[in-house]
Amino acid sequence: MMGKCKLEIINLTKTYNDKNIFDHFSLTLPEKGTVCLYGPSGCGKTTLLNCIAGLEPYDSGVIAGVEKRKIAYLFQENRLLPWISAAENIAAVLRGNEIQNREEARIWMRLVGLEGEEDKLPAQLSGGMKRRVAIARVLAYGGDLFLLDEPFRGLDPESKEQMISLIKQRTNDALKILVTHDKQEAEILADITYILSGPPVKIDKKIERNLQEVM
Repeated sequence: MMGKCKLEIINLTKTYNDKNIFDHFSLTLPEKGTVCLYGPSGCGKTTLLNCIAGLEPYDSGVIAGVEKRKIAYLFQENRLLPWISAAENIAAVLRGNEIQNREEARIWMRLVGLEGEEDKLPAQLSGGMKRRVAIARVLAYGGDLFLLDEPFRGLDPESKEQMISLIKQRTNDALKILVTHDKQEAEILADITYILSGPPVKIDKKIERNLQEVM
C-alpha cells in the first residue's frame, strides 16, 4: 500500500444547477478506520464521495491526502459488465496472469457465498447476488481508501451480516468512508459517524464509536 496520511477537505465549494451543494465545507478524516456519512437522500453525500474520487469537479477548495492513496469505489449501482461472467467481472480488476486471476476470482466468489455461480452472466443473477459480486470486486481490487456508497442495498439480513464481516476482515488497515441510511450499519461499522444535512452540506453531529456525541 502507498503511504497513508489524513484526508483533509478544506473549504470545499460546489454549485450545481444554481444549487449550493458545498459552501466552504471542511472535514478531516483519519488515516484508517471507518467514517460514516449519515443523512437524508439528496443532501450531498454521494457528491462528496465523487469529489473525493476525482469524478466530479468542484468550484474551489482543497481535497488533500487522496493522491497518496489507492481508491476502491463501491458505487450505489453494481456497474457489472453485462457481457462477461460474474467471476470475470472480478478477474478484470486483478493484476496477475489469466490463470491466477481466474483462480483468485473464484476464491472471492466463494467468500461472498456465490460458489457455483461463477460462470453466470450478471443478468442471470438476482439483485442481491449482483451486489455481492460488486462487493467481491471492490475488495479484490483493494486499496487503502474505500468509498462505500450504500454498500449493502438489496441484501437480505443474513447476506448483509456476512458482507459486513467480510469487509471488516479485509479492510482493517484502510480508511473506509461509508454512506448509508441504515442506522444499524453505521453502529456496527463506523468508528466515527457524521450526521449531515443539506444542501449545502453541513455537519449536525459527530458521534464516536462509544456513541458519545462530541459535536
